[in-house]
Amino acid sequence: MDGSSLIMEIKGVGPKTNELFGKLGLKTVEDLLQFYPRDYDRFEAPIPIAQSKVLDFAAVKGMVVTNPTVKKVKNLQIVSMQIRDEQGDTLKVTWFNMPFLCRTMHPGMHYVFRGRLQGYGAGRQMEQPEYYTLAAYEKLLGSMQPIYNLTKGLTSKMIGKVIRQVLEQKVTLPDTLEEKMRREYGLMGRNEAIANIHFPDSEETFKEARKRLVFEEFYRFLLGVRQMKAQLENQANHFVITDKEEVEELIQKLPYTLTKAQMRTLREIQADMTGPRVMNRLVQGDVGSGKTIVAFLALYQAALCGYQGVMMAPTEVLARQHYQSLCSLIEEYGLMLKPALLTGSMTAAQKRKVYEQTASHQVDIVIGTHALIQEKVHYQDLGLVITDEQHRFGVRQREALKEKGQLPHVLVMSATPIPRTLAIILYGDLDISVMDELPANRLPIKNCVVDINYRPNAYAFIRRQIEAGRQAYVICPMVEESETMDAEDVVTYSRKLAQELPASIKVAYLHGKMSNQEKDRIMEAFGQGTIQVLVSTTVIEVGIDVPNATVIMIENAERFGLAQLHQLRGRVGRGKHQSYCILVNTSSSKESKQRLEILNRSNDGFFIASEDLKLRGPGEFFGVRQSGELAFRLGDIYTDADLLQKASEAAKKTEQVEWEIPVWM
Repeated sequence: MDGSSLIMEIKGVGPKTNELFGKLGLKTVEDLLQFYPRDYDRFEAPIPIAQSKVLDFAAVKGMVVTNPTVKKVKNLQIVSMQIRDEQGDTLKVTWFNMPFLCRTMHPGMHYVFRGRLQGYGAGRQMEQPEYYTLAAYEKLLGSMQPIYNLTKGLTSKMIGKVIRQVLEQKVTLPDTLEEKMRREYGLMGRNEAIANIHFPDSEETFKEARKRLVFEEFYRFLLGVRQMKAQLENQANHFVITDKEEVEELIQKLPYTLTKAQMRTLREIQADMTGPRVMNRLVQGDVGSGKTIVAFLALYQAALCGYQGVMMAPTEVLARQHYQSLCSLIEEYGLMLKPALLTGSMTAAQKRKVYEQTASHQVDIVIGTHALIQEKVHYQDLGLVITDEQHRFGVRQREALKEKGQLPHVLVMSATPIPRTLAIILYGDLDISVMDELPANRLPIKNCVVDINYRPNAYAFIRRQIEAGRQAYVICPMVEESETMDAEDVVTYSRKLAQELPASIKVAYLHGKMSNQEKDRIMEAFGQGTIQVLVSTTVIEVGIDVPNATVIMIENAERFGLAQLHQLRGRVGRGKHQSYCILVNTSSSKESKQRLEILNRSNDGFFIASEDLKLRGPGEFFGVRQSGELAFRLGDIYTDADLLQKASEAAKKTEQVEWEIPVWM
């Protein structure tokens, strides 16, 4: 067996399990070995009840002192009992729908209980804790058990068991970094790192394994960037998109004045499009800075010069919203433009019609998703490509477009503010424009950082906002209950919230494991106001623009990076009404409070990103991916800024630029 062997060949993996692995995108043994844990369940020494702080996830050792009792509330069977530790302190422990515990747990028995502490004083309790015999916990003490992203039918234990089996068979993958480089940067070998990222025997081993794998991710990515830059440096401008009076006239007619940042960015784009070389520019705009109108103006200018333009969005809902906004602009100002929409969910007949119109230049601007660069799409004089939000337009997409004709101008728009020092490393192939100014008519979002005791007040506030005709988001870090029960999840949370709010308020949930059609249906319903509260994972980071949404409540806020929290907060504050962001901190650490206070005080994305970079020490890792901007498996541009710098140095020293292009480019 080697890395190219199919997972199906592993002993004990039958057709059904193989199909489940396939749902996670895992087909070969190499895919499996590179399916890294998203977090770890760390088994630490039990602490006295008196030392465990409220909101902490802790292990406590105690003796059962009361017989378990069962109380029925609606559809729930709540099992409760008291435990006492060696110091004589007591704690109430409760479980939901686990009545069998009444037969297995009795006074005088000793266990280790792991869970999150809730409440204060006499009301202090631990809900739904894991429980272990003292001997069983002793075996786990000090270990780090991997937690993987899952699909229904697979558990982390099942995935870990299969990976451990492969490792025990001494399956190795070729090392992609030369020994000289590994020595220079103090990196362990690839196979040693893979084994230790899945099953680290200590925190130190985990850090060393992660260091090696993150360095490699960054190094390969940056080599790809260099390759892209080498390909583009001498590309002549075949589409000279000259300045047009009609663009300036439209700017004057708009019902608002463009900010200085918007005008500066537009002038930089115009200068590129008329210059000797093809445009290759990144527009970094803070949340709500008005990037879309700048994009429309550039597309309008390209069309006036006789060229076609396309705008790619990350979701079909956002693509439709951009299309509708452009159609409104065309109608209101009588612009001589013919737009079209192209998305994956359109019927074959609808797509065929757009293909014909595009190939014959009956349409000037096409807005859509990645369907825009599929094989069947042909353009006549495609001069400008704009990609919106998190789609970093890479080598593969450029090559696909080049095959359709001459290389067009490319404009990448990102709403994730990244400190300039990091942006220069990451986007070495792109010129950068920064839009760091908000339109004058935007009301600043009001922020507050609270603990879980504030939830009833927050729910009451959300109810009042909805009664006033507004809408709300609630963000949770997870899709479903985790095996360690240490964070809120959208599925359970949405059910609880529906019970807390009046029956007249429609609550729905959204997460990345849903089909694209289902996600689009939910986001569309929220955009139209038929759903009042949307409980979601970070999938809404690049969601639909809903001006009527005025509240965003972010649970377990301490688990996210500040830059991502700011991006999420940008889902509100898009309309004329005052908007609010409620950050629920479930950690008692001073560091979490310090970090969230920065977000509480500032709505400036670039300031927040730079503070995020300062606060995160090397190796600090939160368990939820922080920078959604680039889909690294492990790397995080904030946490691993020092490794990014070293990988950049290594890439510059590498003479051979040709490299297998990473899949995310």
